[in-house]
Amino acid sequence: MSNIYSYNLDDFESYFESIGDKKFHGKQLFRWLYEKKIKDMDEITDIKKDIVEKIKSDFTFEKIKIIKVEKDKDTRKYLFELVDGEHIEAVLMIHDYGKSVCISSEVGCNMGCKFCESGRRKRVRVLEVYEMVEQILLIEEELGDRISHVVIMGIGEPFDNYDNIVKFIKIINSNFGLAIGARHITVSTCGIVPKIKEFSNLDLQVNLAISLHAPNNEIRDKIMPINKAYPLDVLMPALKEYYSKTNRRLTMEYIMLDGVNDSDLCALELSKLLKGLNCYVNLIPYNETENIQFKRSKMIQISSFYDILKKNDINVTIRREFGGNISAACGQLRSKEELK
Repeated sequence: MSNIYSYNLDDFESYFESIGDKKFHGKQLFRWLYEKKIKDMDEITDIKKDIVEKIKSDFTFEKIKIIKVEKDKDTRKYLFELVDGEHIEAVLMIHDYGKSVCISSEVGCNMGCKFCESGRRKRVRVLEVYEMVEQILLIEEELGDRISHVVIMGIGEPFDNYDNIVKFIKIINSNFGLAIGARHITVSTCGIVPKIKEFSNLDLQVNLAISLHAPNNEIRDKIMPINKAYPLDVLMPALKEYYSKTNRRLTMEYIMLDGVNDSDLCALELSKLLKGLNCYVNLIPYNETENIQFKRSKMIQISSFYDILKKNDINVTIRREFGGNISAACGQLRSKEELK
């Protein structure tokens, strides 16, 4: 049986038609799941009992579990246990404009980025749609408040789980689902070019972020294996094509690594690389972990890097730091749990 939280609105409408019932029951069921957030199918009152029993026999209603929450002033990091005993994590960040959740899309990651705790441990499997949806549902329940923004940037490479990601986005974006606005949803990729092109053909209006982290192929090859498959001279034209099709500004994520990619020369190279592309750069102070040798750039160098980009007319921000007193690095909480 399929988990009921893996179905989008179109799926439910098709399901009800396939069992000889009314199509509009799909919207009713969707509302029960996401607006009223029922805990049991027997709570449904506007669909006939025999149909509810049929739904119960055709779908599972099981949930993943929150097994640990680490809290900081404006951050919470959640460790989830999946039905098969695997672990993933998500991070809640409280902003003045709302509450944002960074979710995982896989158990582990095959991209192997040298600075990333998730990439240090290989992918076990992709997440099913319901396992991504339930991260949000359970955090909303624990928090007692609504999530307004979602970032798919936690454990895993989203475009390595492409079909499930697209279905997940349609569920949380639906007005009958969690009703999270498309422009409040961001997908992050390290640069899988064929999927970027495929994604550009979807009329989703969500945000796309690129984990760039280097201004040239020499540095990127050393820290991001994906660059050997899709080097910058392949990636950058794909991003320009994406913008021409979607008219959506891109975000360039750039983790500041001491002595690796943070020199003034790197800033000048990055300015040249991004010239003419409608994007902004998000400079990210690195979250160090005990298992990886990279160190965060000194703040004076981050400021210098920022100033050079600004002087070269590149839109740039320095990401506000979250979770300084908890296991903030991506995959860090999962690693701690599984190495006990």
